[in-house]
Amino acid sequence: MSEVSEHPIDVSVSAHYVDGQSEPSRNRYVFSYTITITNLGIRPAQLMSRHWIITDADGNQQEVHGDGVVGEQPKMDPDEGFRYTSGAILKTPVGSMQGTYYMVDDEGNAFEAPIAAFTLAVPGYLH
Repeated sequence: MSEVSEHPIDVSVSAHYVDGQSEPSRNRYVFSYTITITNLGIRPAQLMSRHWIITDADGNQQEVHGDGVVGEQPKMDPDEGFRYTSGAILKTPVGSMQGTYYMVDDEGNAFEAPIAAFTLAVPGYLH
């Protein structure tokens, strides 16, 4: 069986501007994002670590590496998911995030689950 059919991981994202924690006059724009990770594969998979690339509208990039997500290394059986909420702070009202989850299946095989780029934007800022 091919690697693709054994390890498809679906990642969906919903991002929101957090007005109450932002200070535009100080170039501080706070965003929250909720991510749902679903194991569409045929084997259990555990999220071991993450790598994020966060880019603001000026092209400045931050890279974030770390174990798990929100202090956990969730293990998902086939057709099972895990949802969490986290946040990012930008110096501009618009930016983007993308990255990779590093996973391992129950047989010890490591694989990557890409996180497609998504936009962080103050409501009404983009047309």
